[in-house]
Amino acid sequence: MSAAYETFRDLHQKGCFVMPNPWDGASAVLLAREGFAALGSTSLGIAFALGVPDGRALLSREVSIENAAMIHRLTGLPVNGDLEDGFGPSPEDCVRTVEASIAAGLAGLGIEDTTANPADPIHGFDAAVARVKAAAKAARGRIVLTGRTDNFLNGRPDLDDTIRRLQAFAEVGADVLYAPGLPDMAAIEAVVKAVAPKPVNVVFGPRSGPVPLAVLAAAGVRRVSLGGSLYRQAMGAMVGAARRLRAGDFDIMGGAPTSAEVTELLPTRG
Repeated sequence: MSAAYETFRDLHQKGCFVMPNPWDGASAVLLAREGFAALGSTSLGIAFALGVPDGRALLSREVSIENAAMIHRLTGLPVNGDLEDGFGPSPEDCVRTVEASIAAGLAGLGIEDTTANPADPIHGFDAAVARVKAAAKAARGRIVLTGRTDNFLNGRPDLDDTIRRLQAFAEVGADVLYAPGLPDMAAIEAVVKAVAPKPVNVVFGPRSGPVPLAVLAAAGVRRVSLGGSLYRQAMGAMVGAARRLRAGDFDIMGGAPTSAEVTELLPTRG
């Protein structure tokens, strides 16, 4: 049992914490400097940085886990891997992803019920549960497993089916439950109540608009991740700077960390 796993597991029992998602070494060490207790990788950030769409099975298990492991090595913080569908349709694929994540030193990972097929994006109920069950058996006592359903991200805004899936994931051993894209606080509260006492992760907040962390905590949420939000925020800053440059304004670096700041946070390799 690793110290990172124990720390990450215990964070879910102590209240509501924010787990931001860096995508490279610089973003990882800068977020660690700001005092966050845990970090998560982001498949969107990795995919877009490599020039491919997110969620289409275009990232390999090796690339995704190595990115998360790098974040852990650089920061020493518990890291949760955003590992999409477990890199294959079968329960055995999910087990291989769990085992590789443990070997890489990750503290947690998520298994989604997505298929990477836009025409049929969500696994059937029985298949989805079987995948999480196999992953949970491999993960037990060694890594925090998040069972995730992406109904609301894939044109299936069915709260009853979402709750049914999350409850089933909890029953077969998932440690944390997660349904990104929930529409409002009422839906978040319904999910929290349905899977209690298992902890729930939300991404950023309800789709109806951001709410303070205190509101999410009061609803019983235990973990708030940001997915690809910080990556997109960084790209937004770049686009804004580019537009100013096109207009001839070179005063664009206000608030940006210096290269020396980032260098000081990176390890010196012999």
